[in-house]
Amino acid sequence: MIKACIFDLDGTLTRTQESIARPINMTLEHYGLKAQPVEAYNYFAGDGIDNALRRALAASGDEEGKFFSEGIKLCRKWMQEDPLYHVEPYEYVPETLKKLRDYGCKLAVFSNKPHLSAVNVVETILGKNTFDHIQGQTDRIPIKPDPTGVFEILDRFGLSKEECLYFGDTNTDMMTGKNAGVYTVGVTWGFRPREELEKYHADRIIDCPKDFWTCVKEMNEE
Repeated sequence: MIKACIFDLDGTLTRTQESIARPINMTLEHYGLKAQPVEAYNYFAGDGIDNALRRALAASGDEEGKFFSEGIKLCRKWMQEDPLYHVEPYEYVPETLKKLRDYGCKLAVFSNKPHLSAVNVVETILGKNTFDHIQGQTDRIPIKPDPTGVFEILDRFGLSKEECLYFGDTNTDMMTGKNAGVYTVGVTWGFRPREELEKYHADRIIDCPKDFWTCVKEMNEE
């Protein structure tokens, strides 16, 4: 029986491309480099802010990453100052999460966003009492696709991997779910296309946040 759902944040629960692009583009411009279009961050993002900055630097001409060591400090500072920049939940997300909670499902977020920023975004946009646990990037929890964060959440909930669904929108999320041995659901409204989710062997692919609930209900009725 499915008793818990773990969600990626950016591109799965919230539309955050602009909030990711802003501090990185500010960093690029600080070093006299060209800012990248917001849509480019659909592919720069997904593996943590460090990797997103490295990709943006390379795309702007700093292929060796000579500005990275100092730039990441500025980037993190600017991200922390305004992590909610133009962030909004995807349609149907809040009400579907409430439906899952009312059903008795434990809910968690596992994000590669820096931990404090992840907590700020989730609690401000989706509510302080919506999730039972929020896990962002820390020194102790490796970034996805390392499954450590999933295992920690399951331990906190006292549940097995068979009792959990993992939802995400990128190849990183599909690999995270597979590495953790949990049933992995790809969502098509986020940063990456359906083809990527298929390539990385999503167990199921959904096209609307309402289907968070559909997945749980159908699996528990089998």
